[in-house]
Amino acid sequence: MKTLFIGRFQPFHNGHLGVIKNYAPVSEKIIIGIGSSQLHHTRENPFTAEERKKMIQETLGQEGIKNYETYFIPDINDPPNWVKHVESIVPRFDLVVAHNDFTLTLFKEKNYKVEKTPLFGGEGCSGQEIRKRIAYDEEWRTLVPETVADIIEGIDGVKRIKNLYNAETG
Repeated sequence: MKTLFIGRFQPFHNGHLGVIKNYAPVSEKIIIGIGSSQLHHTRENPFTAEERKKMIQETLGQEGIKNYETYFIPDINDPPNWVKHVESIVPRFDLVVAHNDFTLTLFKEKNYKVEKTPLFGGEGCSGQEIRKRIAYDEEWRTLVPETVADIIEGIDGVKRIKNLYNAETG
C-alpha cells in the first residue's frame, strides 16, 4: 500500500511525525505532499518548501524512517481540479491520510480510500498554535521534534515569524 499524506508542514511538528510513524510500518511507501509549496515568508506560511522538506527529511532520518518520498504541491485554487493536479505531481497511491476534512472530501469524491488521522502530538500541536507561540515568546519547542527546533533557530525562523506577526499587527 502506498499512502499519501498532504500538509503544509508550517512547521513540521510532533503531530505530523505521529502520523508518519503510525503509517510507515503498514505502508510500502509514504508519499509526503508539501502543500502550498509556492508560499513562504507569510504569517500562515513562514517557511519555504525547501525548509519544510529539510525539516521532514532530517526528522525522519533521525527516526530511521526511510520508506517515504517528498513532493512539492503548489496551490491551484481550483477545488474541483485539485485532486487531478495532485495526481499529476505524485506517483500512484492507494490511501489518503489527513486531518483536514476538505482534503479528505475532495479525494473521497474521486473514489480514493481516505482516513482521518487522529490528533497526534496532543493539545496545541498545530502549525498555527506553534507559530503563535513563537511570535509571542511562549513555549513551542516541546511541540516539534528537536531537529525541527534546531532548523527553525538555524534559519532565524523565530525572528522571521515575529517580524511577520508584527508586520500584520503593528
